[in-house]
Amino acid sequence: MPMHVGGLQLFEKPEGAGPDYIREMYESMRGTDEVAPLFLKHPHRSVKTGAQLVWRPDEQFDMEHHVRHSALPAPGRYRELFELCSRLHSTRLAWERPLWEAHVIEGLADGKVAMYTKIHHALVDGVSAMRLMQSVLSTDAEERGMLAPWALHSRPQRKPVDPAASSLPEVPVAALRTALGVASEAAGMPGALVRTLSKGVRNQTSAVSFYAPRTIFNQSISGARRFAADDWPIERLKAIAKASGTTINDVVLAMCAGAMRTYLLELGALPDDPMVAMVPVGLNAKQSQVASAEGGNAIGSVMVQLATDLGDPAERLDRIHLSMRDGKEALSSMTQTQILAMSALGQAPAILAPLLRMQGIVRPPYNLIISNVPGPRTTHYWNGAKLTGTYPLSIPINGMALNITCTSYDGQMGFGLTGCRRTVPHLQRLLTHLDDEVANLEKAVGVG
Repeated sequence: MPMHVGGLQLFEKPEGAGPDYIREMYESMRGTDEVAPLFLKHPHRSVKTGAQLVWRPDEQFDMEHHVRHSALPAPGRYRELFELCSRLHSTRLAWERPLWEAHVIEGLADGKVAMYTKIHHALVDGVSAMRLMQSVLSTDAEERGMLAPWALHSRPQRKPVDPAASSLPEVPVAALRTALGVASEAAGMPGALVRTLSKGVRNQTSAVSFYAPRTIFNQSISGARRFAADDWPIERLKAIAKASGTTINDVVLAMCAGAMRTYLLELGALPDDPMVAMVPVGLNAKQSQVASAEGGNAIGSVMVQLATDLGDPAERLDRIHLSMRDGKEALSSMTQTQILAMSALGQAPAILAPLLRMQGIVRPPYNLIISNVPGPRTTHYWNGAKLTGTYPLSIPINGMALNITCTSYDGQMGFGLTGCRRTVPHLQRLLTHLDDEVANLEKAVGVG
Protein backbone atom coordinates (compact mmCIF):
# COMPACT_ATOMS: atom_id res chain seq x y z
CA MET A 1 0.00 0.00 0.00
CA PRO A 2 1.24 3.52 -0.69
CA MET A 3 1.87 5.00 2.77
CA HIS A 4 2.40 8.67 2.00
CA VAL A 5 0.29 11.61 3.10
CA GLY A 6 -0.31 14.55 0.81
CA GLY A 7 -1.56 18.11 0.71
CA LEU A 8 -3.16 20.33 -1.90
CA GLN A 9 -2.72 24.09 -1.45
CA LEU A 10 -4.33 26.80 -3.58
CA PHE A 11 -2.63 30.18 -3.98
CA GLU A 12 -3.92 33.44 -5.42
CA LYS A 13 -1.25 35.26 -7.42
CA PRO A 14 -0.06 38.55 -5.92
CA GLU A 15 -1.28 41.74 -7.53
CA GLY A 16 0.78 42.64 -10.59
CA ALA A 17 2.04 39.09 -11.17
CA GLY A 18 3.27 38.69 -14.73
CA PRO A 19 2.54 35.89 -17.24
CA ASP A 20 5.66 33.98 -16.13
CA TYR A 21 4.80 34.09 -12.42
CA ILE A 22 4.11 30.35 -12.02
CA ARG A 23 7.29 29.40 -13.89
CA GLU A 24 9.26 31.75 -11.64
CA MET A 25 7.57 30.30 -8.55
CA TYR A 26 8.55 26.79 -9.66
CA GLU A 27 12.14 27.77 -10.44
CA SER A 28 12.44 29.51 -7.08
CA MET A 29 11.38 26.33 -5.26
CA ARG A 30 13.54 24.10 -7.44
CA GLY A 31 16.55 26.38 -6.98
CA THR A 32 16.83 25.80 -3.23
CA ASP A 33 20.54 25.94 -2.30
CA GLU A 34 20.52 23.85 0.87
CA VAL A 35 17.99 21.14 1.72
CA ALA A 36 16.88 20.36 5.29
CA PRO A 37 18.08 16.97 6.63
CA LEU A 38 14.48 15.69 6.91
CA PHE A 39 14.16 15.91 3.11
CA LEU A 40 17.49 14.22 2.38
CA LYS A 41 17.01 10.86 4.11
CA HIS A 42 15.71 7.66 2.61
CA PRO A 43 15.15 4.17 4.08
CA HIS A 44 17.92 1.61 3.88
CA ARG A 45 18.55 -1.88 5.24
CA SER A 46 21.58 -4.13 5.03
CA VAL A 47 23.55 -6.72 6.99
CA LYS A 48 25.34 -3.84 8.68
CA THR A 49 22.05 -2.55 10.12
CA GLY A 50 21.01 -5.96 11.38
CA ALA A 51 18.37 -6.12 8.60
CA GLN A 52 16.53 -3.24 10.28
CA LEU A 53 15.29 -0.29 8.26
CA VAL A 54 17.25 2.86 9.07
CA TRP A 55 17.41 6.38 7.64
CA ARG A 56 20.33 7.15 5.36
CA PRO A 57 21.26 10.53 3.78
CA ASP A 58 20.96 10.67 -0.01
CA GLU A 59 24.42 11.29 -1.44
CA GLN A 60 23.10 11.85 -4.98
CA PHE A 61 20.14 14.13 -4.29
CA ASP A 62 18.33 15.28 -7.47
CA MET A 63 16.09 18.30 -6.85
CA GLU A 64 14.47 18.09 -10.29
CA HIS A 65 13.16 14.62 -9.43
CA HIS A 66 11.43 15.91 -6.30
CA VAL A 67 10.13 19.32 -7.44
CA ARG A 68 8.09 19.24 -10.64
CA HIS A 69 6.00 21.56 -12.83
CA SER A 70 2.64 20.37 -14.18
CA ALA A 71 -0.25 21.87 -16.15
CA LEU A 72 -3.94 20.95 -16.24
CA PRO A 73 -5.78 20.19 -19.48
CA ALA A 74 -8.54 22.55 -20.57
CA PRO A 75 -10.97 23.68 -19.31
CA GLY A 76 -8.96 23.74 -16.07
CA ARG A 77 -11.80 22.96 -13.66
CA TYR A 78 -11.22 21.65 -10.14
CA ARG A 79 -12.41 18.30 -11.47
CA GLU A 80 -9.25 18.17 -13.61
CA LEU A 81 -7.13 19.25 -10.64
CA PHE A 82 -8.56 16.53 -8.40
CA GLU A 83 -8.06 13.95 -11.15
CA LEU A 84 -4.38 14.91 -11.48
CA CYS A 85 -3.91 14.77 -7.70
CA SER A 86 -5.62 11.35 -7.66
CA ARG A 87 -3.07 10.00 -10.16
CA LEU A 88 -0.11 11.61 -8.40
CA HIS A 89 -1.27 10.25 -5.05
CA SER A 90 -1.52 6.73 -6.50
CA THR A 91 2.20 6.57 -7.34
CA ARG A 92 4.55 5.04 -4.78
CA LEU A 93 7.63 6.85 -3.56
CA ALA A 94 10.94 5.20 -4.46
CA TRP A 95 12.90 3.98 -1.42
CA GLU A 96 16.25 4.69 -3.06
CA ARG A 97 15.42 8.42 -2.91
CA PRO A 98 14.15 10.74 -0.16
CA LEU A 99 10.45 10.01 0.33
CA TRP A 100 8.76 13.21 -0.90
CA GLU A 101 7.62 15.08 -4.01
CA ALA A 102 6.18 18.54 -4.76
CA HIS A 103 4.25 19.58 -7.89
CA VAL A 104 3.56 23.20 -8.85
CA ILE A 105 0.41 23.07 -11.00
CA GLU A 106 -0.89 25.72 -13.39
CA GLY A 107 -3.85 25.85 -15.75
CA LEU A 108 -6.77 26.47 -13.35
CA ALA A 109 -9.47 28.49 -15.07
CA ASP A 110 -9.71 30.92 -12.13
CA GLY A 111 -5.99 31.74 -12.42
CA LYS A 112 -4.96 30.26 -9.08
CA VAL A 113 -1.78 28.25 -8.56
CA ALA A 114 -2.07 24.77 -7.05
CA MET A 115 0.64 22.92 -5.22
CA TYR A 116 0.42 19.20 -4.48
CA THR A 117 2.98 17.67 -2.12
CA LYS A 118 3.38 14.18 -0.75
CA ILE A 119 5.66 12.79 1.93
CA HIS A 120 5.90 9.37 3.51
CA HIS A 121 4.08 8.96 6.82
CA ALA A 122 7.25 7.51 8.35
CA LEU A 123 8.74 11.02 8.13
CA VAL A 124 5.84 13.15 9.43
CA ASP A 125 2.36 12.93 10.89
CA GLY A 126 -0.40 15.38 10.01
CA VAL A 127 0.46 17.86 12.75
CA SER A 128 4.15 17.90 11.78
CA ALA A 129 3.24 18.38 8.12
CA MET A 130 1.02 21.34 9.02
CA ARG A 131 3.81 22.89 11.08
CA LEU A 132 6.22 22.51 8.18
CA MET A 133 3.80 24.37 5.94
CA GLN A 134 3.25 27.14 8.48
CA SER A 135 6.98 27.56 9.01
CA VAL A 136 7.44 28.93 5.48
CA LEU A 137 4.30 31.07 5.34
CA SER A 138 3.75 34.60 6.61
CA THR A 139 0.78 36.68 7.74
CA ASP A 140 2.39 39.65 5.96
CA ALA A 141 1.36 39.96 2.30
CA GLU A 142 4.38 42.18 1.62
CA GLU A 143 7.05 39.82 2.95
CA ARG A 144 9.40 38.35 0.34
CA GLY A 145 12.44 36.07 0.30
CA MET A 146 10.54 33.14 1.82
CA LEU A 147 11.99 29.67 1.31
CA ALA A 148 10.44 26.41 0.16
CA PRO A 149 9.32 23.93 2.87
CA TRP A 150 12.27 21.65 2.13
CA ALA A 151 14.90 24.39 2.36
CA LEU A 152 17.38 24.49 5.24
CA HIS A 153 16.38 27.39 7.46
CA SER A 154 18.79 29.59 9.37
CA ARG A 155 17.62 28.35 12.76
CA PRO A 156 19.91 25.79 14.40
CA GLN A 157 19.12 22.20 13.56
CA ARG A 158 20.22 19.04 15.26
CA LYS A 159 22.90 17.25 13.29
CA PRO A 160 21.34 14.18 11.67
CA VAL A 161 22.74 10.87 12.79
CA ASP A 162 23.43 8.27 10.13
CA PRO A 163 22.10 5.03 11.63
CA ALA A 164 23.78 3.09 8.83
CA ALA A 165 27.14 4.02 10.35
CA SER A 166 26.37 2.01 13.49
CA SER A 167 28.11 -1.30 13.89
CA LEU A 168 26.10 -4.51 13.81
CA PRO A 169 26.18 -5.09 17.60
CA GLU A 170 25.18 -1.48 18.38
CA VAL A 171 21.91 -1.51 16.40
CA PRO A 172 20.18 -4.39 18.24
CA VAL A 173 21.38 -3.04 21.61
CA ALA A 174 19.86 0.39 20.93
CA ALA A 175 16.65 -1.19 19.71
CA LEU A 176 16.50 -3.43 22.78
CA ARG A 177 16.94 -0.49 25.15
CA THR A 178 14.11 1.37 23.42
CA ALA A 179 11.87 -1.68 23.46
CA LEU A 180 12.53 -2.31 27.16
CA GLY A 181 11.73 1.32 27.98
CA VAL A 182 8.45 1.21 26.10
CA ALA A 183 7.54 -2.19 27.54
CA SER A 184 8.20 -1.12 31.13
CA GLU A 185 5.99 1.97 30.77
CA ALA A 186 3.28 0.17 28.85
CA ALA A 187 3.21 -2.49 31.54
CA GLY A 188 1.82 0.08 33.95
CA MET A 189 -1.61 0.21 32.30
CA PRO A 190 -3.38 -3.04 33.37
CA GLY A 191 -6.35 -1.18 34.92
CA ALA A 192 -6.92 1.04 31.91
CA LEU A 193 -6.31 -1.92 29.60
CA VAL A 194 -8.94 -4.09 31.33
CA ARG A 195 -11.55 -1.32 31.31
CA THR A 196 -10.90 -0.43 27.68
CA LEU A 197 -10.83 -4.03 26.46
CA SER A 198 -14.04 -4.74 28.38
CA LYS A 199 -15.80 -1.90 26.55
CA GLY A 200 -14.41 -3.12 23.23
CA VAL A 201 -15.72 -6.66 23.82
CA ARG A 202 -19.17 -5.28 24.73
CA ASN A 203 -19.16 -3.23 21.49
CA GLN A 204 -18.97 0.01 23.46
CA THR A 205 -16.30 1.75 21.43
CA SER A 206 -13.55 3.51 23.34
CA ALA A 207 -9.82 3.40 22.61
CA VAL A 208 -10.15 -0.13 21.17
CA SER A 209 -12.83 -1.71 18.98
CA PHE A 210 -13.22 -5.39 18.15
CA TYR A 211 -16.46 -5.10 16.27
CA ALA A 212 -17.68 -3.14 13.28
CA PRO A 213 -20.19 -4.15 10.61
CA ARG A 214 -18.87 -5.15 7.22
CA THR A 215 -19.25 -2.45 4.57
CA ILE A 216 -18.11 -1.94 0.98
CA PHE A 217 -15.05 -0.14 2.38
CA ASN A 218 -13.82 -3.20 4.26
CA GLN A 219 -12.22 -5.28 1.55
CA SER A 220 -8.90 -5.58 -0.23
CA ILE A 221 -7.97 -2.43 -2.12
CA SER A 222 -5.79 -1.49 -5.06
CA GLY A 223 -3.07 1.16 -5.15
CA ALA A 224 -5.10 3.53 -7.37
CA ARG A 225 -6.68 6.52 -5.63
CA ARG A 226 -9.53 8.96 -6.15
CA PHE A 227 -9.55 12.35 -4.39
CA ALA A 228 -12.19 15.03 -3.86
CA ALA A 229 -12.22 18.11 -1.62
CA ASP A 230 -14.31 21.05 -0.46
CA ASP A 231 -14.62 23.33 2.57
CA TRP A 232 -17.28 24.78 4.85
CA PRO A 233 -17.29 27.88 7.11
CA ILE A 234 -16.16 27.02 10.63
CA GLU A 235 -18.73 29.49 12.02
CA ARG A 236 -21.52 27.20 10.76
CA LEU A 237 -19.96 24.21 12.52
CA LYS A 238 -19.38 26.24 15.71
CA ALA A 239 -23.04 27.30 15.78
CA ILE A 240 -24.15 23.66 15.54
CA ALA A 241 -21.72 22.65 18.30
CA LYS A 242 -22.86 25.46 20.59
CA ALA A 243 -26.56 24.73 20.10
CA SER A 244 -26.07 21.01 20.77
CA GLY A 245 -23.54 21.21 23.61
CA THR A 246 -20.94 19.30 21.60
CA THR A 247 -17.59 20.14 19.96
CA ILE A 248 -16.58 21.12 16.43
CA ASN A 249 -14.85 17.75 16.10
CA ASP A 250 -18.12 16.03 17.05
CA VAL A 251 -19.90 18.05 14.36
CA VAL A 252 -17.27 17.04 11.76
CA LEU A 253 -17.80 13.39 12.68
CA ALA A 254 -21.59 13.84 12.51
CA MET A 255 -21.26 15.39 9.04
CA CYS A 256 -19.27 12.35 7.92
CA ALA A 257 -21.72 9.95 9.58
CA GLY A 258 -24.73 11.51 7.88
CA ALA A 259 -22.93 11.58 4.53
CA MET A 260 -21.96 7.91 4.95
CA ARG A 261 -25.55 6.95 5.76
CA THR A 262 -26.96 8.71 2.67
CA TYR A 263 -24.17 7.46 0.40
CA LEU A 264 -24.56 3.82 1.45
CA LEU A 265 -28.38 4.01 1.34
CA GLU A 266 -28.09 5.14 -2.31
CA LEU A 267 -25.94 2.09 -3.02
CA GLY A 268 -28.21 -0.24 -1.04
CA ALA A 269 -25.23 -1.05 1.18
CA LEU A 270 -25.98 0.53 4.59
CA PRO A 271 -25.28 -1.98 7.41
CA ASP A 272 -27.89 -2.47 10.15
CA ASP A 273 -25.33 -1.88 12.90
CA PRO A 274 -23.63 1.50 13.45
CA MET A 275 -20.38 2.07 11.59
CA VAL A 276 -17.19 2.70 13.56
CA ALA A 277 -14.54 5.30 12.72
CA MET A 278 -10.93 5.29 13.83
CA VAL A 279 -10.13 8.87 14.88
CA PRO A 280 -6.39 9.67 15.29
CA VAL A 281 -5.54 11.80 18.32
CA GLY A 282 -2.35 13.86 18.31
CA LEU A 283 -0.35 13.58 21.53
CA ASN A 284 0.98 16.56 23.45
CA ALA A 285 3.88 17.91 21.40
CA LYS A 286 5.33 19.69 24.45
CA GLN A 287 5.95 16.34 26.10
CA SER A 288 6.87 14.47 22.95
CA GLN A 289 9.68 15.77 20.79
CA VAL A 290 8.75 13.63 17.80
CA ALA A 291 5.64 15.65 16.83
CA SER A 292 7.70 18.60 15.70
CA ALA A 293 8.84 20.45 12.62
CA GLU A 294 11.75 18.00 12.44
CA GLY A 295 9.26 15.27 11.58
CA GLY A 296 8.14 12.12 13.32
CA ASN A 297 4.82 10.76 14.58
CA ALA A 298 3.00 11.01 17.91
CA ILE A 299 -0.47 9.60 17.39
CA GLY A 300 -2.98 7.65 19.45
CA SER A 301 -6.50 6.74 18.35
CA VAL A 302 -10.11 6.62 19.54
CA MET A 303 -12.77 4.33 18.08
CA VAL A 304 -16.05 6.23 17.61
CA GLN A 305 -19.51 4.85 16.87
CA LEU A 306 -20.96 6.92 14.03
CA ALA A 307 -24.61 6.03 14.79
CA THR A 308 -25.32 5.47 11.09
CA ASP A 309 -28.26 3.29 12.17
CA LEU A 310 -30.11 6.41 13.37
CA GLY A 311 -32.10 8.56 10.96
CA ASP A 312 -32.23 11.69 13.11
CA PRO A 313 -29.17 13.99 12.71
CA ALA A 314 -29.44 15.37 16.27
CA GLU A 315 -29.54 11.88 17.77
CA ARG A 316 -26.53 10.86 15.67
CA LEU A 317 -24.57 13.90 16.88
CA ASP A 318 -25.43 13.16 20.52
CA ARG A 319 -24.40 9.50 20.19
CA ILE A 320 -21.12 10.51 18.53
CA HIS A 321 -20.43 13.05 21.29
CA LEU A 322 -20.87 10.38 23.98
CA SER A 323 -18.71 7.86 22.10
CA MET A 324 -15.92 10.42 21.57
CA ARG A 325 -16.08 11.47 25.23
CA ASP A 326 -15.70 7.84 26.38
CA GLY A 327 -12.68 7.39 24.14
CA LYS A 328 -10.99 10.54 25.42
CA GLU A 329 -11.65 9.52 29.02
CA ALA A 330 -9.98 6.16 28.36
CA LEU A 331 -6.88 7.87 26.95
CA SER A 332 -6.74 10.46 29.76
CA SER A 333 -5.79 7.75 32.25
CA MET A 334 -2.72 6.69 30.22
CA THR A 335 0.73 8.10 29.46
CA GLN A 336 1.76 8.78 25.86
CA THR A 337 3.66 5.51 25.59
CA GLN A 338 0.68 3.60 26.98
CA ILE A 339 -1.60 5.34 24.46
CA LEU A 340 0.73 4.29 21.63
CA ALA A 341 0.74 0.72 22.93
CA MET A 342 -3.06 0.70 23.21
CA SER A 343 -3.40 2.17 19.70
CA ALA A 344 -1.07 -0.51 18.32
CA LEU A 345 -3.27 -3.13 19.99
CA GLY A 346 -6.34 -1.56 18.40
CA GLN A 347 -4.70 -1.57 14.97
CA ALA A 348 -3.65 -5.23 15.18
CA PRO A 349 -6.92 -6.70 13.78
CA ALA A 350 -6.84 -4.29 10.81
CA ILE A 351 -3.23 -5.25 10.03
CA LEU A 352 -3.30 -8.99 10.74
CA ALA A 353 -6.49 -9.83 8.79
CA PRO A 354 -5.02 -8.89 5.38
CA LEU A 355 -1.65 -10.43 6.24
CA LEU A 356 -3.27 -13.74 7.22
CA ARG A 357 -5.64 -13.56 4.23
CA MET A 358 -8.66 -13.48 6.57
CA GLN A 359 -10.27 -10.49 4.85
CA GLY A 360 -14.04 -11.05 4.82
CA ILE A 361 -13.80 -13.83 7.44
CA VAL A 362 -13.21 -11.74 10.56
CA ARG A 363 -15.09 -8.51 11.24
CA PRO A 364 -13.14 -5.29 10.78
CA PRO A 365 -12.32 -3.35 13.99
CA TYR A 366 -13.48 -0.14 12.28
CA ASN A 367 -14.89 0.93 8.93
CA LEU A 368 -13.02 4.09 7.95
CA ILE A 369 -10.56 6.68 9.21
CA ILE A 370 -11.64 10.25 10.02
CA SER A 371 -9.10 12.77 11.30
CA ASN A 372 -9.01 16.50 11.96
CA VAL A 373 -5.72 18.43 11.81
CA PRO A 374 -5.79 22.06 13.05
CA GLY A 375 -4.24 24.66 10.76
CA PRO A 376 -3.60 28.43 10.73
CA ARG A 377 -6.52 30.58 11.90
CA THR A 378 -5.54 33.65 9.87
CA THR A 379 -4.74 34.38 6.22
CA HIS A 380 -1.21 33.36 5.21
CA TYR A 381 1.01 34.18 2.23
CA TRP A 382 4.04 32.76 0.44
CA ASN A 383 6.08 35.61 -1.09
CA GLY A 384 2.90 37.62 -1.61
CA ALA A 385 0.81 34.74 -2.98
CA LYS A 386 -2.29 34.36 -0.81
CA LEU A 387 -3.08 30.86 0.45
CA THR A 388 -6.80 30.49 -0.23
CA GLY A 389 -7.33 26.82 0.62
CA THR A 390 -5.57 23.74 1.93
CA TYR A 391 -6.86 20.18 1.61
CA PRO A 392 -5.27 16.95 2.90
CA LEU A 393 -4.82 13.72 0.97
CA SER A 394 -4.35 10.76 3.26
CA ILE A 395 -3.93 7.00 3.38
CA PRO A 396 -6.61 4.37 2.74
CA ILE A 397 -5.28 1.05 4.02
CA ASN A 398 -6.03 -2.49 2.95
CA GLY A 399 -9.44 -3.34 4.35
CA MET A 400 -10.25 0.36 4.97
CA ALA A 401 -10.83 1.86 1.54
CA LEU A 402 -11.81 5.40 2.58
CA ASN A 403 -9.99 8.08 4.56
CA ILE A 404 -11.53 11.46 5.42
CA THR A 405 -9.11 14.08 6.74
CA CYS A 406 -10.04 17.66 7.63
CA THR A 407 -7.88 20.74 8.03
CA SER A 408 -8.97 24.10 9.42
CA TYR A 409 -7.62 27.27 7.83
CA ASP A 410 -8.63 30.93 7.94
CA GLY A 411 -12.23 30.33 9.03
CA GLN A 412 -12.82 27.33 6.76
CA MET A 413 -12.84 23.59 7.44
CA GLY A 414 -11.37 21.80 4.43
CA PHE A 415 -12.36 18.16 3.85
CA GLY A 416 -10.08 15.88 1.84
CA LEU A 417 -11.61 12.54 0.80
CA THR A 418 -9.15 9.88 -0.35
CA GLY A 419 -10.47 6.51 -1.45
CA CYS A 420 -9.48 3.43 -3.38
CA ARG A 421 -10.45 4.15 -6.99
CA ARG A 422 -11.81 0.64 -7.52
CA THR A 423 -13.54 0.12 -4.17
CA VAL A 424 -15.27 3.47 -3.49
CA PRO A 425 -17.64 4.31 -6.39
CA HIS A 426 -18.72 7.90 -7.10
CA LEU A 427 -16.58 9.26 -4.26
CA GLN A 428 -17.31 12.87 -5.30
CA ARG A 429 -20.98 12.39 -4.32
CA LEU A 430 -19.89 12.41 -0.71
CA LEU A 431 -19.17 16.15 -1.04
CA THR A 432 -22.84 16.80 -1.85
CA HIS A 433 -23.93 14.59 1.05
CA LEU A 434 -21.58 16.45 3.43
CA ASP A 435 -23.08 19.76 2.35
CA ASP A 436 -26.61 18.42 2.83
CA GLU A 437 -25.70 17.12 6.27
CA VAL A 438 -24.55 20.54 7.48
CA ALA A 439 -27.99 21.90 6.61
CA ASN A 440 -29.67 18.85 8.22
CA LEU A 441 -27.71 19.37 11.46
CA GLU A 442 -28.53 23.09 11.52
CA LYS A 443 -32.23 22.32 11.17
CA ALA A 444 -32.11 19.51 13.74
CA VAL A 445 -30.50 21.61 16.50
CA GLY A 446 -32.37 24.83 15.69
CA VAL A 447 -29.62 26.92 14.08
CA GLY A 448 -30.44 29.50 11.40
